[in-house]
Amino acid sequence: MDLHRPSDTPRCAGLDVSKTDAKVCVRLSSPDRKPVQEITTWSSMSRDILRLRDYLTEEQVTCVVMEATGDYWKPFYYVLEDAPFEVMLVNAHDAKNLPGRKTDVSDAAWLAQLAAHGLLRASFVPPEPIRRLRDLTRTRTAITRERSREIQRLEKVLEDAGIKLSVVVSDITGVSARRMLRALATGQRDPDVLAEMSVKLLRRKIPALTQALQGRFTEHHAFLVTLHLDFIDQHTIQIDTLTARIEEVMAPFQAARDLLVSIPGISTTTADVIIAETGADMTQFPTPGHLASWAGVCPGHHQSAGRTKNAKTRPGNRHLKGALGAAALSIANHRGTFLNAKYGHLMRHRGKPKAIVAIEHSLLTIIWNMLTDNTSYREPGPDYHQRSHPERTRNQAIRQLQQLGFTVTLTPNEAA
Repeated sequence: MDLHRPSDTPRCAGLDVSKTDAKVCVRLSSPDRKPVQEITTWSSMSRDILRLRDYLTEEQVTCVVMEATGDYWKPFYYVLEDAPFEVMLVNAHDAKNLPGRKTDVSDAAWLAQLAAHGLLRASFVPPEPIRRLRDLTRTRTAITRERSREIQRLEKVLEDAGIKLSVVVSDITGVSARRMLRALATGQRDPDVLAEMSVKLLRRKIPALTQALQGRFTEHHAFLVTLHLDFIDQHTIQIDTLTARIEEVMAPFQAARDLLVSIPGISTTTADVIIAETGADMTQFPTPGHLASWAGVCPGHHQSAGRTKNAKTRPGNRHLKGALGAAALSIANHRGTFLNAKYGHLMRHRGKPKAIVAIEHSLLTIIWNMLTDNTSYREPGPDYHQRSHPERTRNQAIRQLQQLGFTVTLTPNEAA
């Protein structure tokens, strides 16, 4: 992943890509003369990118560098990656950290110069099967978030109408709530009749439902409720379709998914995202620390004058970090596991935000080791640290009792 070029490259090219074209700087250097640069412009159409590949091959270029600019780099990278030269996709932040002028032509020349001197690192670009899976999981995540926004909009409409259904039911798009909302939208306004539409356990809350369904619901609200419910149904169908497609594409990675879902807090959906973003191939990351740094779940490194200062986490893979955050919150809310006990300890001493990031880091460390060794997760138990360090646990308990004003005398257990 972090590919460093150890020495100067005599023939390299820098591409500054945009939606419509790319400025290409071919840099030719030799020990006995000043480097020569040739600037050309190429359209982003597939036919012209194929011509560009032939041009770079004829110039005997050995390394091509481009910035990860939006999605505009993809047409160029996917055509050039099969060419007989190395293609490097680099983080724009790395290139912009070094001083230089700012035009499309100078950007291309600057990239070529940095690549020639080995000052850039290649970003991780997954193989084709993982790219397809990544497209599917990212699309499902985006539509799921949009469905959540529609549910929030629906709740705002109900609040405006004085309908407090969300106070009584946990899911206003559930079976019972949906029946009531559809009835409201079609003209039924009697709260007693609406409350009787509840099913199963929710029928125990009929008195509360009757009060919650009494408001000032108008035809305007009925129109908006119908609109939002239809949008929610459309999103649900799209999510189900994507999930079915993901199951097909996930088949080659089923073994890795089975390993990941054995970790407490990792659902099938979260495992899908982890595999899609990392490729399930830990050889791309030399250590768990490299993986955590790439994901953006470890502190930045800031050292000056021999002193190490606290630094915020650096930007990383936001899709992976989002999935890890959901898993960490699930772990925080479910007791009885090693990770939950670790979260509780960290939250008391460092606060909730830092504890969540620490659990995300721990999850990636576990994932890296499991996928590297091809082993399932083994739950150490919530009392793992107490069992591992009994003397420290004993001394801590004694210290806490002494702080409360007790005199502690220990009597060994004969059975022990």
